[in-house]
Amino acid sequence: MPTSLKTIKSRLDAHLGEGLTVVAQAGRKKVVRRKGTLSETFHSVFVVDLDQNENSFERVSYSYADLLTKSIDITFDSEEVEETEAEAE
Repeated sequence: MPTSLKTIKSRLDAHLGEGLTVVAQAGRKKVVRRKGTLSETFHSVFVVDLDQNENSFERVSYSYADLLTKSIDITFDSEEVEETEAEAE
């Protein structure tokens, strides 16, 4: 896992426009899982356009600090495919 905000931002910049799944801690034992597309990265936040079939709102934003502190976890769809192929071998 990247250890600085700058590294996290550059990693996300490389995945702009890709599908992803965000798993966020919503409480003590509650976890929220959202699917969408990484649409924009800014100086301190990034924006995810959510799938309208699964969510009642269009966009959500998170800070890079959320990733650093592991408040949220992101898995890109392309990474999921690579992991599945590696397990099959």
